[in-house]
Amino acid sequence: MKSKQIAKKRHQSTSKKWTGTTPNIEIIYEDNHLLVIDKPAELLSQADNTKDIDLTKLCKQYLKKTYNKPGNVYLGLIHRLDRPASGIMVLAKTSKAASRISKLIREHQLKKTYLAVVHGRTPLEATYEHFLKKDLKTNKTKAYSSKKLHAKYAILSFITLKQSAHYSLIKIDLITGKPHQIRVQLSKMGFPIWGDYKYGKKDIGLVKSLALRAYALAFEHPVKKEKFLTKADIPTQHPWNLFDY
Repeated sequence: MKSKQIAKKRHQSTSKKWTGTTPNIEIIYEDNHLLVIDKPAELLSQADNTKDIDLTKLCKQYLKKTYNKPGNVYLGLIHRLDRPASGIMVLAKTSKAASRISKLIREHQLKKTYLAVVHGRTPLEATYEHFLKKDLKTNKTKAYSSKKLHAKYAILSFITLKQSAHYSLIKIDLITGKPHQIRVQLSKMGFPIWGDYKYGKKDIGLVKSLALRAYALAFEHPVKKEKFLTKADIPTQHPWNLFDY
C-alpha cells in the first residue's frame, strides 16, 4: 500500500491507535522505520530542565511495551514542536531512517504545513522574510528586517483560510525551520498567534494553549522511497471554532 493511501485510509477510518501512555498520544502511522504521531499541546518534545514528562520518553515506553523490547529503545527525535503547540511529528525507529530524514530536512525536502489562529485580519496571502536572533538576556527570539550579526535567515508563506471580525485562520508553509520562527515572524508583522504568551497577547479563553498546529507533513519515505503525505485533524475547541469550515 502506498504511503499516501495509508494516510487517506486513516481519515476514512473511525478507529484510532494510541500509545496508551499518560498523556495518551495518537499514532497516525507506524512501520518498521517510522513512528508518526500527533503531539498534544503542552507536552515537551524532549526532556528539559523542568523534568516534566516528554514525548520521546512516552513513545519509547510505547515501543518497549508493545514490542517487548529489552534494554534501551532507539527512537530518533528528528524535529521538534514548541511545547504549547500541537500536531504531527515524525520520529525514526532506526538510525538509518533518522539519518536520511535529517538529510531531507537539511535539504528542505521535508515540507511542513501549519495552521494557526492569529489576531487581526491577515492579507489573503503573504511571504515573510526576516533574520532571527535569540536574545540571551530575555530568552526570546527577535525578528529583524535586515541582516544582523549571528542572526539566521527565516522565510515562511501563508494563505488565509477564514476570517472573523478580529481573528484569522491561516495555513502556513514553513520554508525554513528555526526555533519559534512562526511565532516570532507573525508577531513581528502584527499578527500574533492566539494564546502566545511569549510573543503575543494574553488571551482569556477556554483552552490555555497555543493555537498553532503542525497540520501536514510531506516527504519521501527514507526506505520505501515513496511519497509520504499525512494530515492531522483540525481542532474543534476554542479558538478554532471561531470560523465556519
